[in-house]
Amino acid sequence: MYDAPLSQVAEPLHRALGLTDGELDRIRELMGHDPNHFELAVFSLLWSEHCAYKHSALLLSRFPTEGLRVLQGPGENAGVLDLGDGEAVAFKVESHNHPSAVEPFQGAATGVGGILRDIVAMGARPVALLDGLRFGEAGFAFDRAVAGIGAYGNSVGVPTVGGEAFFDESYADNCLVNAMCVGLLPADRVTRAKATTPGHLVVLYGSTTGRDGIGGASVLASQELGEGAAEKRPSVQIGDPFTGNRLIEVSVELVERGLVESLQDCGAAGLASALAEMARDGAGVDVHLDRVPLREELEPWEIMISESQERMVAVVRPGFLEAVEEVCDFHDEVPVGTIPARFLTDDAPRYEVEQARRPAVPEPLMPEGPHVEDALLALLGSANIRSRSWIYERYDHLVGSRTVRRPGLDAAILRLRPSLRGLALSLDGPGRIARAAPRTGGAQAVLESARNVACAGGEPIGLTNCLNFGNPEKPEVAWELAEAIEGMARAAEALRIPVVSGNVSLYNETDGRAILPAPFPRSPRPAPRPPPASPDCRN
Repeated sequence: MYDAPLSQVAEPLHRALGLTDGELDRIRELMGHDPNHFELAVFSLLWSEHCAYKHSALLLSRFPTEGLRVLQGPGENAGVLDLGDGEAVAFKVESHNHPSAVEPFQGAATGVGGILRDIVAMGARPVALLDGLRFGEAGFAFDRAVAGIGAYGNSVGVPTVGGEAFFDESYADNCLVNAMCVGLLPADRVTRAKATTPGHLVVLYGSTTGRDGIGGASVLASQELGEGAAEKRPSVQIGDPFTGNRLIEVSVELVERGLVESLQDCGAAGLASALAEMARDGAGVDVHLDRVPLREELEPWEIMISESQERMVAVVRPGFLEAVEEVCDFHDEVPVGTIPARFLTDDAPRYEVEQARRPAVPEPLMPEGPHVEDALLALLGSANIRSRSWIYERYDHLVGSRTVRRPGLDAAILRLRPSLRGLALSLDGPGRIARAAPRTGGAQAVLESARNVACAGGEPIGLTNCLNFGNPEKPEVAWELAEAIEGMARAAEALRIPVVSGNVSLYNETDGRAILPAPFPRSPRPAPRPPPASPDCRN
């Protein structure tokens, strides 16, 4: 007999799934018993940083979220604002950073697919995409991410009309890929995710379910990257934009025909997240996992947390099921787990993060610079200032025939057909100033986005944001996050613009080295009506 070395001692299952000892104790207290493996797997995803925002939820309450135009604020798949004339806009930005660091093409492509489904879940038709990219250099990984964005957006038929690209060595091992989508819908037809009526049916439609993406929300999105990053490649989802296009058309038709009560995207944490969000207000959901169409043999817990792409969940009245099946063309029950939905959502842990101001960096001695003419040429040719046409020319920015102002200027403008009104869009983030003075950086990001659209003649009406930071368990990073949120909130209050949606991406570190903080605010604003065409104009 001998004692096994520590390296060979099996790690407790809850720790392997990303849960702390304290969180396991809280689960036991809520459930009244030890969770089985199925239940523990579900908790690990829904209580992950990516899904629960447990280190940022308390800080996010600082944002102003109300306004006369707000039809839907934070808490749903996307924010919705009233544009007048019976029309509304749904919009949101989300991160897909760690999957893109592990597999740039599919990580970026499925980031686009996921944000498209968030907009569809509000009952809107997607009309535009934007992207915010931060990489170490304009090399192979960046090129593959751009290719992934173009491949999905171009194939699904939604134009990419704007965005931002920034290069810094801090993003060399942990890139940022933030995908943004805008959709249009009738103001009186906002669709929400909540299931409220007992006896209604839950329908899963779209692609089949496989093992791709299992554990993405906890394995990739809620942990730092390190030497084993390449081993996490199986957790990166695989996108299919052509199925995504059919999913959009089916979802829009279901909403237009009034066949669904609620819609939810199957994104991070798969069915576990989608159904928990639907049932969080008290409506229970019985899940028949044996009825889920599979592309391979899976265990029940794998079916529940798979993040296979191009899937949606709808709540349907029993009498409408046959009509729904026609639109979707659908081709021994043993309970494996029982969890009250509120345990996964409202009762998820919320931590007050310890904050410590980052020490000021001493000012370096000014080096002797080159001649002003040489410096100007070097500056204009630098990766962060030169033309971005080599990026956006790979995207289709005209499909849909709404694009009035193309990429390359301060803000994109879409036409709100058939009227002569327009919608101006901008996505921006601060540079190195967010590390030195995060409150100032957060405020400047909001103000820069507002200025961009003001140059297009737009009136600010709403904001979404994606907050990209390092490990929030480090007091200096928590301070950066809190300060950036405070700066953004103050700028939004000064401009009287509500924040109606957003995303938080934390643990953006590799081997303990954090990225430069990158809050990405983005705002849609009505652009002015163009002058009427003269009688002799020709289209």
